[in-house]
Amino acid sequence: MMKLMWSPLSPYVRKVRITATMKGLDGRFEAVTADTNVGDPTLNKLNPLGKVPCLITDQGEAIFDSHVICEYLDSLSATPVLFPKSGPERWRTLTLGGLGDGILDAALLIVYEGRFRPENMKVQAWVDRQQAKIDRALAHLEASPPMWRGSPDYGHLTLASALGYLDFRLGGKWRAGHPKLVKWLDEFAAAVPAFEATRPAQ
Repeated sequence: MMKLMWSPLSPYVRKVRITATMKGLDGRFEAVTADTNVGDPTLNKLNPLGKVPCLITDQGEAIFDSHVICEYLDSLSATPVLFPKSGPERWRTLTLGGLGDGILDAALLIVYEGRFRPENMKVQAWVDRQQAKIDRALAHLEASPPMWRGSPDYGHLTLASALGYLDFRLGGKWRAGHPKLVKWLDEFAAAVPAFEATRPAQ
């Protein structure tokens, strides 16, 4: 059985869990909690970066980075196709996934600035810079929310995970100015029950 090194609150782990459920693979791996705050020796040995998620395959190989894990899981089952194999659809999917991950990365840096830096050393200009990235991305998406044909793909689930993280860690303030994206996220949640099932506990 595969093993997934994880933290239940990680949005990158959430991407993998949604992918596994959409592909019908959620019963094929064991979840193993890793504490990235103190430095988990087992995780550090498997992934030198010390980051979750990290998947250990049935062959004992460690695969890390949520994008890579999601594409690996997509390869294990024929449907639904989360990563188009070629052509414009593949590049659209990967680009949307990259945008979603960029929103996540910027939001995580904002959270870490507040969590780990002493109050007298916090740099508001740094927080503002990360927030500006999020704001530009949301404005871009609000202008033309990315719809799907048939079933959502990896790009869509990555964006949903990013918006879910903005709800979870940044108070959902993004919702006020982005009604089309709010509607989009509701439609995604209706199409992919795993999104609600993987919602992190407050």
